[in-house]
Amino acid sequence: MAANAIDQTRRMLSLVTYLRERPGAHVADVARAFGITEDELISDLDVLPMCGTSFRGGDLLDIDTDGDRIWWRNPGALGAEAAEPLRIAADEATALLVAARAVATLPGLREGDRQALLRATAKLEAAAGEAAGASSRLSVTFESEGGVFADVDRAISERRRLWLRYYSPARDELTEREVDPIRLFAVGHTYMEAWCRTSEARRTFRLDRVAEIRLLDEPAAPPELELRDLSEGLVQPSAEDPEVIVEVGPGGRWVAEYYPHDSAEELGDGGLRITLRTPDPASLRRLALRLGPDGRIVAPDELAHSARSAARAALAAYEGPSAYDGQS
Repeated sequence: MAANAIDQTRRMLSLVTYLRERPGAHVADVARAFGITEDELISDLDVLPMCGTSFRGGDLLDIDTDGDRIWWRNPGALGAEAAEPLRIAADEATALLVAARAVATLPGLREGDRQALLRATAKLEAAAGEAAGASSRLSVTFESEGGVFADVDRAISERRRLWLRYYSPARDELTEREVDPIRLFAVGHTYMEAWCRTSEARRTFRLDRVAEIRLLDEPAAPPELELRDLSEGLVQPSAEDPEVIVEVGPGGRWVAEYYPHDSAEELGDGGLRITLRTPDPASLRRLALRLGPDGRIVAPDELAHSARSAARAALAAYEGPSAYDGQS
């Protein structure tokens, strides 16, 4: 089971201490010690160099790897020998306090984490002094996705099943389903990967399309699945794959969100001219039928002709005489 966001943060904090005490540690040994894959460890190492006591030169962690060993070039950045104590300006204190209070109100946050956050906030208020006053006049309200994220994060940590009402733009309808959550991840938007009990298959859900969510008492038990590599996006077409051009109206703009594409040019009617690549262009006939009046395949010519023929055949089937006409 993949770690949730809070568990990953805890792991990365422990990783800093672990690496400082083990210069030149082997990637395989560190991954084994933390119970994660080497790819997950490399992903953590990509984030750590963005952390430090400030964004000034030398204060960020200088950690890199050659794929075999991990090197920390400036371990003193977090040590007693650091140039000076951390000081924050009034605007920085205000931003931190507002953010901390907002996160503490998130539904689904574990009580232990909430209490730790409130204690840290109180210490920051005391240290900020008069600067803390401005933050009390500001507040942040999270949109619905924040509540969905908290519920999914909680379901993952407690290994519980979820019930969803989910909007599918491709079918323009809300569906209800029960899912066993596997992990949260972000690729442009925030997604949940889960085992869908309705379709009995792995599915990916975009959080801002969850209309309603509820934690169930049933335990989540997704089958053992190999996690997909999402470093290059949800779908990864090859540059050698055939090029397809699709034009969609305003009601078909969702295609640009679901299908990786090389370009999406705005059209005068509010639609898009989308250029994409796929190893199986014929599979896009189904897309053309689903779009109906909201879109059409422009190129290549053979695929455009095939899609029109399929649409005409489908229309003829609907308009033809019913096999039950004249029967009671």
